[in-house]
Amino acid sequence: MAEKKIGEIGAELKTLDISEYAGFIETYRTDERPGVQKIVTKAKHAVQKLYDEMDRMEALKKYERGYWNQGQCLVCGIDEAGRGPLAGPVVAGAVVFALDCDILYINDSKKLSAKKREELYDEIMEKALAVGVGIVDAKRIDEINILQATYEAMRMAIGKLGDYGVEPDVLLNDAVTIPGVEIPQVPIIKGDAKSFSIGAASIIAKVTRDRMMVAYDAQYPEYGFAGHKGYGTKEHYEALRTYGVTPIHRRSFLESMGEAYK
Repeated sequence: MAEKKIGEIGAELKTLDISEYAGFIETYRTDERPGVQKIVTKAKHAVQKLYDEMDRMEALKKYERGYWNQGQCLVCGIDEAGRGPLAGPVVAGAVVFALDCDILYINDSKKLSAKKREELYDEIMEKALAVGVGIVDAKRIDEINILQATYEAMRMAIGKLGDYGVEPDVLLNDAVTIPGVEIPQVPIIKGDAKSFSIGAASIIAKVTRDRMMVAYDAQYPEYGFAGHKGYGTKEHYEALRTYGVTPIHRRSFLESMGEAYK
């Protein structure tokens, strides 16, 4: 049988799922051609990267595992997106996973690309025991301030878990303690990068809010909401000066910026 060309071997690797890399590596590990060994090394690096990610995810479950081991099986992660923008809602996510749920690449949503967040959103929605989302609009933010609006969105998200018949045993929150909630809470500083379920909640909140801002972009195309998502960019400030304030702007955030923004 004719020896495979190096290009054919490289093309073969591209067709494989990473679960098949071990067999590929074994097949070609004794091929002494430098080009083939370069391809084998690439496959080895990919496998090692996968193992490293699996280890990272196991470490990310340390808070959840502590409560699972105590018999508190319904651990809920809570996080929000959109506290800082000049326009749009604040959105909170609440996510409960089963003990055996595995999803790779969960992280603080800000550390992920938009494409990866979208992929993980779908996987979380598919695999989680329950997902709740709370949304508080700009008008309400102006009425009660952004901190209270964030708490309100979080309480809404927790309440939506009931749609799945789920009531958490404990809440893991990103840095805050939510008033008006009787479920035991554990605030974790930078929890979206330290906890599996908080990281998932941050992704749910971020993707939900970003999709809303893209929809608002179609409604108010002059403002560029699809790009900056309501944050105070140069483009956004220029649009405010030119076109004024929309119904989705947080007027309480703009009061200190002069008459041009009222």
